[in-house]
Amino acid sequence: MRSYTLTSPAKINLYLEILGDRPDGYHELAMILQTVELADKIDLRSLSTEDIRVRTSNPQLPTDNKNLAYQAAALMAAEFPEAFAQYGGVEINIDKHIPIAAGLAGGSSNAAAVLVGLDLMWKIGLTQSELETLASQLGSDVPFCIAGGTAIATGRGDDLSPLPSPEDIYVVLGKYRHIEVSTAWAYQTYRSQFGSSYVVNKQDLDSRAAAVHSSSMVSAIVHEDKEQIGQKLHNDLEKVVLPNYPQVAQLRQAFQQAGCLGTMMSGSGSTVFALCESQSQAKQVQQQIRTSLTEPNLDLWLTRLCSTGIQVLSSTRD
Repeated sequence: MRSYTLTSPAKINLYLEILGDRPDGYHELAMILQTVELADKIDLRSLSTEDIRVRTSNPQLPTDNKNLAYQAAALMAAEFPEAFAQYGGVEINIDKHIPIAAGLAGGSSNAAAVLVGLDLMWKIGLTQSELETLASQLGSDVPFCIAGGTAIATGRGDDLSPLPSPEDIYVVLGKYRHIEVSTAWAYQTYRSQFGSSYVVNKQDLDSRAAAVHSSSMVSAIVHEDKEQIGQKLHNDLEKVVLPNYPQVAQLRQAFQQAGCLGTMMSGSGSTVFALCESQSQAKQVQQQIRTSLTEPNLDLWLTRLCSTGIQVLSSTRD
């Protein structure tokens, strides 16, 4: 019997710019992605059968092939049938701490953890690049979740360029449990409202995507300028999500008034985050939000930026 326990961290967007349409139907993006310490725990246990089983601590999550973790295991079985036949199936237990449908890539991170864990469990020996190539078949955020940390992401979000991770920046995350924003809806609505401003020429798209590498946000990250990082936060999807979800907009405003370094919605929402220069400031911001917004469905988490992605916590081998 072989088993692995891995951490599966959440992701926030420090920067998200929509440049235009791609021939494959996705959007051409320029983003800066960042992992945080808030994480799920993934337990993988080998089975004597060829089954893929998913169990989760959150009853809202599917446990069949609609779950990205299940899809990751099925992909590995299809790509490496000899290893699958030799070592058998897998039971995947997801101890869920990252809120779902929150713009925090929880499902993508779980899938990345399954890819990393099965690579080890089945003794395949894939490189990080090979894992990221596999991960891109599952979703745009999954490749980033493999190594995590801080990275520029272009293309549909899976063309990655690592950056040094800022240290000692704390984060307060806020999400209303009853509000879920569809990623597909957010991008489709943005296209319908702002598609006329899209860059069409491929050379111009490439130029715009390359510009993020020399942007003021990247400079702030490289120089660990916390104030500039907070001031340069940007997310195009706020233009469509905030007007349609007034409680998310209200939460963002409350964070802004709480005196943090900067605040923004992550991804397509509905999570809003605030960056703080210290743990004590983060606790003060968290308390101020609890005082000013008494909605019982509002959950808050205190975490901080981290420089890693999927990590192995423990393993047992036969």
